[in-house]
Amino acid sequence: MSLGMQLLACAERRPDAEAVVEGEERLDYSALAAKVSAVAGGLHQLGVGQGDAIAVALRNRADTVVLYWAAQWLGAWFVPVNWRLTAGEIQYCVHDAGARVFAYEGVSEQAGAGLGDEVSLVAVADATIGVPFGELAVAPGRPEPARVEESSPALMLYTSGTTGQPKGVPRSQLAEWSAALAHAVQCRYSLGERTLGVMPFYHTMGMRSLLSMAVVDGCLVVEPAFRAAAALDVVQAEAITALYLAPTLFHDLVVASRDRPSGAPSVAKLAYAGAPMTGALVRACQAAFAPRVFVNHYGSTEVYTFSVHPDQVAKPGCAGRPGVHARLRLVPPGDQPDPHQVVAPGEAGQIACHSSSLEAFAGYWHRPDADERAIRDGWYLTGDLGRLDGDGDLWVLGRVDDMIISGGENVFPLEVENVLATHPKVYEVAVVGLPDERLGAKVVACVVGQDDLDAGALDAHCLASGALAPFKRPREYRFVKALPRNAAGKLMKRALQDDLAGQGDVAGQGDVAGQGDVAGQGDVAGQGDVAGQGDVAGREEERSG
Repeated sequence: MSLGMQLLACAERRPDAEAVVEGEERLDYSALAAKVSAVAGGLHQLGVGQGDAIAVALRNRADTVVLYWAAQWLGAWFVPVNWRLTAGEIQYCVHDAGARVFAYEGVSEQAGAGLGDEVSLVAVADATIGVPFGELAVAPGRPEPARVEESSPALMLYTSGTTGQPKGVPRSQLAEWSAALAHAVQCRYSLGERTLGVMPFYHTMGMRSLLSMAVVDGCLVVEPAFRAAAALDVVQAEAITALYLAPTLFHDLVVASRDRPSGAPSVAKLAYAGAPMTGALVRACQAAFAPRVFVNHYGSTEVYTFSVHPDQVAKPGCAGRPGVHARLRLVPPGDQPDPHQVVAPGEAGQIACHSSSLEAFAGYWHRPDADERAIRDGWYLTGDLGRLDGDGDLWVLGRVDDMIISGGENVFPLEVENVLATHPKVYEVAVVGLPDERLGAKVVACVVGQDDLDAGALDAHCLASGALAPFKRPREYRFVKALPRNAAGKLMKRALQDDLAGQGDVAGQGDVAGQGDVAGQGDVAGQGDVAGQGDVAGREEERSG
């Protein structure tokens, strides 16, 4: 199989079905295949052949979709890079991938201008240097897709790690198609679904939205910029049937729907990734959109699906059971974990996924050091902590390196966030560990909430919840206007922790007295609603967003 052949099959199977919409531009599968064939011809004249890389730093546009499929038509790699990065960071990714062509727009023009003569430039939208995108189709088209092996790379995404240079994650033709098939099955997509393409294409969620529509002969309605009120208008006007978004975007849609007389339009199928959702947000989404299906997807760039929970109304934030291609286990979370050792039932452990998954990558691009850290004896070590509940369902507790050891006891930030997020005056919360002379590390909660919220009220709420051992309660509260998030809406917890560490104690928000004993409290019983603030799922960093 090859992805280019899959597009051709779509065009032959349902030529009149809408495939891509952006504003007034509407392409059915026949028109999409014809345009892809023509653009592939133009790229070929620029020197792109089978096995070459095409890098792009573009917003979600119809032209971006065409370039993706043109790469597949040629048997080339598609390398989408975050256009919000600095020019130097973008150039690093382009050169690291060995791209023959770089397509860009105005927001990434500085990166394109500094690449040098060895990379051909394609100017999209308001870009001014290079071959205009519209002129690519002037060259003779490529009548049929290239025949490529299913093990050949189709896509490379760059992880957004917080230390060192980003790592390339090559994904094969087979891995990408298998992930798209799994996504369609796990989200319960039907023939002719219509979804909103707002998750960025340099993010695995954006690519999955694109490719899964080809699985069901569906339509991707792309929006170059996400604005909640405008997005709701598009959802209604384009009769969107399925939404796959990060929790932050769902939150914004729900808030925007409150200002509409008719509220949010009905959407039959909701799915999210990137972080667990709070119970409050799940209920708000259920009330706003009235979906029949509500799925939490937990995965990564490296291995697209780890696990899926199909009924978020029943268990908000639960990561559920392994996906259709996955084998998972919980292993001891040490520096050199043995993937063949499994933690005892009920204990927290690092989540490991077997690399036999059809959705799995084969290793990082030119990074054997990263392979050695992440892949061990056939198991991919996610870097996430998890625990199984009494039903055998997985709950993600956070990153291994986010775990706080306070007074010799382990504290998982999500457990604390879970409790704090249920306070009616809390909008958002993130919990981190900061150095403490006596405890080693103290639990600190960063809270976005109503103006009259104070530390005493939150401490009383933790005590009254019954779900949190006294020693796990925050020793300090910091009240902020917003939490730092990346372009995909995911919390940048490491950046938050670094920022807090440089601030010192904040007047009036310091240590809370009367926390109870530090040691000997045992584990917290029950998970309840999992707060959606931690950076734990669908991430494109180390384990991967």
